[in-house]
Amino acid sequence: MMLSLVDKLHREKVLSKEEFTALLDGFDKNIMQYLFSKSRAVADRVFGNKIYIRGLIEFTNYCKNDCYYCGIRRSNHNAERYRLEKEEILACCRQGYSLGFRTFVLQGGEDLWYTDEKLVDIISSVRNAYPDCAITLSIGEKTYEQYLAYYKAGANRYLLRHETANAEHYSKLHPQAQSPEYRKRCLYYLKEIGYQVGTGFMVGSPWQTSGNIAEDLLFIKNLKPHMIGIGPFIPHKDTQFAGFPQGSLDLTLLLIGILRLMIPNALIPATTALGTIHPKGRELGILAGANVVMPNLSPVNVRKKYILYDNKICTSEEAAECQFCLQERMKKIGYELVVDRGDYKEIDIS
Repeated sequence: MMLSLVDKLHREKVLSKEEFTALLDGFDKNIMQYLFSKSRAVADRVFGNKIYIRGLIEFTNYCKNDCYYCGIRRSNHNAERYRLEKEEILACCRQGYSLGFRTFVLQGGEDLWYTDEKLVDIISSVRNAYPDCAITLSIGEKTYEQYLAYYKAGANRYLLRHETANAEHYSKLHPQAQSPEYRKRCLYYLKEIGYQVGTGFMVGSPWQTSGNIAEDLLFIKNLKPHMIGIGPFIPHKDTQFAGFPQGSLDLTLLLIGILRLMIPNALIPATTALGTIHPKGRELGILAGANVVMPNLSPVNVRKKYILYDNKICTSEEAAECQFCLQERMKKIGYELVVDRGDYKEIDIS
């Protein structure tokens, strides 16, 4: 039955909630390999052996939110806080550009110190300095007008993981002040404005069920995002979820394969979290159907302060060292990092 569900997903690019749940509950190593043979073939058909790189700049670890799972949540008084000035961000971009990066990801907590005026100034400065590059923002929930202002300043893409499509599950991971409905609305605002939009969720977050994940998959199918970022839940010692088990490597890889079959031309990263729970996690992600990696361009002296979860890898490597390491890792499995913006392209492979 499981093989027939994989075949149906490959053919129709979606399953029912009950079918997704059955696949998530009933898969084994043989099912995984069968699925990966199809998801990898789809990724290779759309992207060849190209792996796109995004230069990650974690510019602030202040956050007004108090998400229960996050190491930089407002209530974590053990976090050593920092903010990068505009010139420091531009210096990261300069180094990244010289290394071949053509996408910069400005990521941070929801830090109100960065007013709209400051953010527009930073975005437009990066845009003017690097007109051939893509600028991705990952700075949380804003209003339609704010998103529009950043877009007009030169931002192209926006990452906002919905975390869980199920309202009851969402309420177990976030304080009451945070709304799952508004988070989803933000994603539709971003699409309406014209951003390339990314969403995603943690795999194995506390109290997550297979039914929850099936709802996430159906939400993603309906949203039709350009980018999909999933990674295993990894607990942080200074949160109330410190004692919970981390998410499953196999389930995360299975979901990467499922997402590749669902949305063949999506940009799907093999995340740092995957590399954190397994020494070859990012390679396994690529072999399951992912096609993006995100080396860190942040200054080394702040990387250990931007810790969303424990034991995060690559916090002490210089950007060039990190990129070279990834390049060699990709070569060993038959893929290559490319100097390319790696924009989403509408491709019909049916």
